[in-house]
Amino acid sequence: MHASPAPTTPSSPQARFTILRQLLQDRLAADASDFVARAVSEIGAGIDATRFSQLIAVASRHSRRRVAFEPTPDELALAAAAQMDINIPYWNQLEALRVLLVLAHRDLDRDAFVEALEQCFRYADEGELCALYRALPLLPDGARFAWRAGEGCRSNMRSVFEAVACDSQFPAAHFDDVAWHQLIMKAVFLNAPLWRVHGLDARLSPELARMALDFVDERRSAGRPVPPQLWLCLGTHGEERALNALRTELRRGDLRGRRAALLALARAGQLPKVHQWLGGWLGDLEPTLAQAHHGDVTQAAFGDLQQDTPTKARQ
Repeated sequence: MHASPAPTTPSSPQARFTILRQLLQDRLAADASDFVARAVSEIGAGIDATRFSQLIAVASRHSRRRVAFEPTPDELALAAAAQMDINIPYWNQLEALRVLLVLAHRDLDRDAFVEALEQCFRYADEGELCALYRALPLLPDGARFAWRAGEGCRSNMRSVFEAVACDSQFPAAHFDDVAWHQLIMKAVFLNAPLWRVHGLDARLSPELARMALDFVDERRSAGRPVPPQLWLCLGTHGEERALNALRTELRRGDLRGRRAALLALARAGQLPKVHQWLGGWLGDLEPTLAQAHHGDVTQAAFGDLQQDTPTKARQ
């Protein structure tokens, strides 16, 4: 006998399902709305894993990845109130629809759901994978899916990697140190937006700084520039080795690299080193210095240094 549903709380999967459906309802065409109604009803009544996977797949007939989700500020506030700790502006409409179907499953807290979701992953294409990984932070007992999220981080598809690594607290909450460090360094290697990896500042460590500085040495030995966002990985760690690497970047890097190095020095509490190394007038670095003096040196401050425009709806 199926257990009675738990009372809806502000952070319950049912509340998240309701809010996501509300966000979608004014964005979908009539035929897509009809599909959602039928699919949600069918899933909620209970279906096997094969049929569940089929419904996730055929959702692409009713929405497209190229259509950005683009929630309004009021809608974002509504999502935040339900503790949807995700950055949904980077979703596309099809991803949102597929996540809704996942949340419609009536057995979210049972082993049968884990098995059904794994079957979806097993046969998913790139777009389906992105949506399935984006659903993980919204599911109860997220630790059940830590292994699956780790598999996503090993993907060679940048879009899939970002769907796991970016825009939610899931990796920071559920990855051990080894998996976490691998995620961060892969983001640097892929030039994925490290500033969108939630919880990075809270999990900086001497070991991560060592790995980042090893990467700096490798890049410089090969005559290649250091990705500016790499300096996010240091924080207050790395000691003299980190200071030497940052001094080299300030003196020899391009403007983006020098700006990032300056922000990294501020994050390390070493902002006076800038004038010590470069003198009084900093030219193009003056605006960044002012930013640092105002304390604007969090992860988000590095977003402006990214070469890539964040992809809200993939082609």
